Amino acid sequence: MNITLTQKERLLLEDQKSHEELCVKKYTEASNQAQDPQLKQIFQNHAQAEQEHLNSINQILSGKVPSMNQQQGQQNQQNQQGMESGNQSQMNVGNFNQKDKDLCHDLLNTEKYVSSTYDTTIFECTDTNVRKVLNHIQKEEQQHGEDIFNYIISKGMYTPQ
Repeated sequence: MNITLTQKERLLLEDQKSHEELCVKKYTEASNQAQDPQLKQIFQNHAQAEQEHLNSINQILSGKVPSMNQQQGQQNQQNQQGMESGNQSQMNVGNFNQKDKDLCHDLLNTEKYVSSTYDTTIFECTDTNVRKVLNHIQKEEQQHGEDIFNYIISKGMYTPQ
């Protein structure tokens, strides 16, 4: 399906594109720097998902609505991997290094920001199918944040008050 974007939609989507490019870069670098193999895997999974987000944004910018079926299958697979990782990490409370903690907090803050920027973009889109794709991406961003949050809790890096 071909779509025509308004000037405002195009500007907002260009912003989302730059956010996704940054997420790909940050997760890739973080996976190379992380000490914990479990955390490396989480970051690698997220880098792949962020690349898919970037691909989807690029498709929208080119006037096409990406297929949701492919994205949903990848999200379900990554969520399953994240849950398995979370279960394994419960045994290692308090076992972390400062670099991993810093990476987690940086990426959690990045996810908070990126997820929030999707709100405005979603509300400004005129095409329902584009909104659905962006909403799906936003949910995945929130899942990335939850994965990191669960990891830092399980490792004793943060204790909610």
